[in-house]
Amino acid sequence: MGISDALERGRDAYTRQAWSEAFDQLSAADDDSALDPDDLERLGLAAALIGDDDVTTAVGVRTYDAFVGSGELTRAARCAFWLGMRLLERGEMAQGGGWLARAQRLVEEVGPDCVERGFLLAPAGIQSLTQGDGATAAALFEQAAQIADRYREPDLMALSRLGKGQALLQLGRITEGVSLLDEAMLAVTAGGVSPVPTGIVYCGVISECMRIFDLRRAQEWTSALSRWCEAQPDLVPFRGQCLLHRAEIMQLHGAWSDAMAAAKRVRILPSRQGDQWLVGWAWYQQAEVHRLRGELAEAETAYQKANQSGHEPQPGLALLRLAQGKLDAAIAAIRRVLAEVPGQSRRLRLLSADVEISLAAADVKAARAAADELEEFAAGRDAPVLDAMSAHATGSVLLADGDARGALASLRRAWKSWQEVEAPYEGAKARALMGRACRQLGDEDGAQLELDAARWVFQQLDAGPDLAGVEALLRPTIDAAPGGLTTRELQVLRLVATGMTNRAIAADLFLSEKTVARHVSNIFTKLGLTSRAAATAYAYEHDVV
Repeated sequence: MGISDALERGRDAYTRQAWSEAFDQLSAADDDSALDPDDLERLGLAAALIGDDDVTTAVGVRTYDAFVGSGELTRAARCAFWLGMRLLERGEMAQGGGWLARAQRLVEEVGPDCVERGFLLAPAGIQSLTQGDGATAAALFEQAAQIADRYREPDLMALSRLGKGQALLQLGRITEGVSLLDEAMLAVTAGGVSPVPTGIVYCGVISECMRIFDLRRAQEWTSALSRWCEAQPDLVPFRGQCLLHRAEIMQLHGAWSDAMAAAKRVRILPSRQGDQWLVGWAWYQQAEVHRLRGELAEAETAYQKANQSGHEPQPGLALLRLAQGKLDAAIAAIRRVLAEVPGQSRRLRLLSADVEISLAAADVKAARAAADELEEFAAGRDAPVLDAMSAHATGSVLLADGDARGALASLRRAWKSWQEVEAPYEGAKARALMGRACRQLGDEDGAQLELDAARWVFQQLDAGPDLAGVEALLRPTIDAAPGGLTTRELQVLRLVATGMTNRAIAADLFLSEKTVARHVSNIFTKLGLTSRAAATAYAYEHDVV
C-alpha cells in the first residue's frame, strides 16, 4: 500500500468515526512521511478516542510545533489548551498547567480578537466550581459563552453552556441551570460539536441530572449517549460513564441484575490513565445491589474495593452497618460524611440514609431535621424523585412520632411519586410503612393489604432483608422469644428496633404509654441492656427484626 493510500484510508476512517482504523492508517502514513498539521491533528484525536493517552500527548506536541512553525498561532493555542486539559485530567498538574500557560501566552501574542480566549476561561471556571464558588464560575462561563456566540464556535458554545448550567445549579438556580444544560445537549445531539467536547457535555449533563434527581432528563440523555457510543465501537472515553449512568437508572427501575452486569462491564473495559475513579464507581454500584439483596459479605467487599479506587462508599456503607446491626457505626459514618459534604444537592442521598439510621436509633429529632432539609430542597422543583424522597422521609418521621394519619398522607404521596418514576423497590418500602400506619389507626385489613403488596414486590426483586421485615409484620403470632421475653415484649422490642417512640408503639399496639414503658423496662432488665440503641442492636443481632 502506498503512502497516499494509507493517508486516504486514514482520512476516510476518521470521517466515518472508525477510530482504530483511522489511527492505524494515519500512523502508517506518518511512519513513511511526516504528516502535515491537519492530519497530525486527526491522528491525535483518533489516539485520544481509542484511549492511548501517551500517543495523544506525543502527537499533540508535534501538532503544536507544526502549527507554530507554520505561523498558525491561534490553532497552536487551541492545541496547547487541549494538551493542558488532558494532562490535568490525568493528574499531571505541572505539565498541564504549563501547556495552559503556553496557550495563554500565544493568545496574548495574537491579540484580543480570537475565540481561543474563550476556551482559556474554562480552567478557571472549572476550578471555581470545584471550590464551590458558583458565582465566579457562572461569570467566567458567561464570558466564554459571549465569545463563543460572537464567533459561532460550536465546541465553545456547548462547553460554556454546560459550565454555566453547572454553576447555576450549584447556586440553587435549578430552572435556569437545567435550561442551559438542555441547550448544550441540543447542540451536541445535532452533531455540530467535535467528539471530545461532545463526550464531555454528555457526561457532564447526565451527571448533573442524576445529582439533582431529574431522572426523566437523565434517562433521555443517557439513551442519547448510548446511541452515540454504539455508533463508535472503538470509543474508549465516555463509554464507562455511559454504562454507569445506565446502571443507576436500571437499579432505580428494579432491574438489579442488569445494573450489576453493567457495573461489572465497566471494570473490564479498556481503561485510560486517570480512569480509576470509574472502577470505584462501578464497585459502589455492585455493592448497592448486594446490600439490597441481603448479600452483606459481598457488599462489604465491594464497598471496600470502591473506597480503594477513590470512590466514597457512603451512604451505602452506613446502611450496610445498619443492616449488620452495627447501629453506632452506622450513626458515626453518616454523621461524619454529612458534616464533610457542603451544598444541598450533594447531601440528598445522605439525608435519606440519615433519616433511616436516626429512626433506627430512636433519634426522632435528628431524623426530623434531615427530613426537613430534604423537604426544603424539594420544594418548588418539578422533580418526582425529590418529591418522593421528601414525602417518604417525612412520613417515616411522623410514623415514628405516633402521627399515623399524617404519616399515611405523606407516604401515599411518596408511593405515587415512586410509581411515576417506576421505582418499585422504593415504592414497596413506602407501602410497608403505609401498612404500619394503617395498623396504628386500627385498620388491620388495610395494613394487611399494604404489607402484602410490599411483600410481593420484595419477592420479585429478591430483596431479602425487606422481605423478611414485611413477613414478620404479617405474622399473626411471634414464635420462640429470645432472652425469656414474652410475646408482647418481643412485639415491643421489634417496634423499638424500627425507631418508634413509646407513644407510637402504644398507638400501634393499642396500649397506654405507661404500659409500653413498663414493657421496655422489662426488656432492658431481661436482656441486660441500658438503652434503646442497645436494644435495637440486640434485635438485629438475634434476627428479631
